[in-house]
Amino acid sequence: MDTQWDFSCDFEVDFGSEENASIIYAALAVDKELQPDKVKRLMSVSDGKLSVHFEAVEARFLRASFSSFVDILTLSTKTIEEFGKGMAS
Repeated sequence: MDTQWDFSCDFEVDFGSEENASIIYAALAVDKELQPDKVKRLMSVSDGKLSVHFEAVEARFLRASFSSFVDILTLSTKTIEEFGKGMAS
C-alpha cells in the first residue's frame, strides 16, 4: 500500500544572512521526525532564508509536526539573536 501524503505546508524564514540561516538549519536538521512513515520534512537554505516543506498523511500529524518544529525554530532564533553576531533584531 502506497502512503498518501495528502497534507502539506511550506514556509520560509528570512534570517538576513546565509551564515545565520545555515546555523539554524544545522541545529534543526538533527531533529528527525518521530513518525517518518506519517510526516516528511524537507529543509533548504538559500539567500539567507530557511525554507521548510512538510508533508503528512493526516492533518493532525502535520499540525503536530509543524507546531513542534516552530517551537524549536523560535528557540534557535532567540539563541542566535542573543549570542550570535550580525542577526537583525
